[in-house]
Amino acid sequence: MKQISVKAKIAAWLTLLMALLAVLLVIFMLSVSSQVAVQTASDQLTYTIKDNLGRIRFVQGKAQPASSFRFYHNGVTTLVYSKSKSLLAGQIPVSFAVNEPFDNGRIRLVDAGEVHYLMLDLWVNNGWESGVWVRGLIEAPENRMFVSNLLKISVVALPVFMALAAAGSSWITHRAFRPLDSINATAAAINEASDLSRRIGLPPGQDEFSRLGSAFDRLFERLERSFEAEKQFTADASHELRTPVSIIKGACEYAVKYDETEEDRQETIDMIRRQAEKMSGIISQLLRMTRLEQGTEQTGMEPVELGEFLRQLCREQSYDAGRVHTICEETIQIQANPGLLSRLVINLVENALKYGRPDGQVWISASCEQEEALLKVCDDGDGIAEEHQEKIWQRFYQVDASRSGEMGAGLGLPLVRQIAQIHGGYMTLASGKGIGCTFTLHLPLSAVSDLE
Repeated sequence: MKQISVKAKIAAWLTLLMALLAVLLVIFMLSVSSQVAVQTASDQLTYTIKDNLGRIRFVQGKAQPASSFRFYHNGVTTLVYSKSKSLLAGQIPVSFAVNEPFDNGRIRLVDAGEVHYLMLDLWVNNGWESGVWVRGLIEAPENRMFVSNLLKISVVALPVFMALAAAGSSWITHRAFRPLDSINATAAAINEASDLSRRIGLPPGQDEFSRLGSAFDRLFERLERSFEAEKQFTADASHELRTPVSIIKGACEYAVKYDETEEDRQETIDMIRRQAEKMSGIISQLLRMTRLEQGTEQTGMEPVELGEFLRQLCREQSYDAGRVHTICEETIQIQANPGLLSRLVINLVENALKYGRPDGQVWISASCEQEEALLKVCDDGDGIAEEHQEKIWQRFYQVDASRSGEMGAGLGLPLVRQIAQIHGGYMTLASGKGIGCTFTLHLPLSAVSDLE
């Protein structure tokens, strides 16, 4: 059985709703028209009778209608009766064959057989004891013709109205659901082509579909980042773990094939341990970088006093005070993640100790210049040639692999740059052959508060 689309269901419900409203409108018009017609006739009767009252004169105690008196006007018949209820002037309508008692000032409906009348009696005084009755009659409005005509019009107009309502509802729902069609089409295209770079791209707005489209775009963006991070992690891990795995495998095969001495066996075990530690370090750093790229690692910021933070970090790392020096003369407060900032500083200091001169010096300093807070790590080593300075931020790149020993993986500086970007800053390098290196973390002024 074919499923009915949501658009078709909504269009059908809108059509039924509009048809119901049209029927209710017809019923309302029928009920209101009767009341309006009766009220109009009553007003006309009241106005005509009161107008005729001013045209009655009393001569020697007898009522005499003036020549301007209108016995029949605007459908109203006016009759003049004596106090004893004898007709003095006017002509009773032929269809009004009832003897209705007088009731001063009240309009009432009188049934005269086939015809219904609205009647109004008014007493006109002439002294204390004499006077005349003035009676007004008007046929009560019959709505049969109006009802008949309205029903005929409704029978013809209602189907046309429903057809127009159906067409309008279909057009409205089609336009209203157009963004949803775009979302479905984009999602289907992404699924078929596995292209996470595509976006729905709805115009910005506050309606539900615009918010839904924006949410899907953010979802696709996050999925794309996660997918790219996974590909990067897979490629990096497979590339960098191949060498230590091969070394471990070769060492194990050699140990099995040859009858090693206790000294050779210990050397093999030490080699396997070093390679395993190297693999563990590579995997740990790759996982950290991947989590940072995907946004799954907590990066909550908090106030950090930079000078005290650096001094405490050096104490915790037990750096040689004769080689590692902390310089921070001013008090600087920043917003940072202490764990990530610690990893950034540790990586820079360890690089400086590893690649600097043997027994060389390392300086860690913090200062404010212009609109930035600067955290610098300097060494007095051989420095990095200019042609290598842009490449050191790439994963696994090493200027001189022989200087890094077996434990180097070329992931420290890429992680440093990533942490700097998370803090809204960036890294720079000032170096040259034979003049040492100065790595500088630049933090924007918006994250800095100088304390007095």
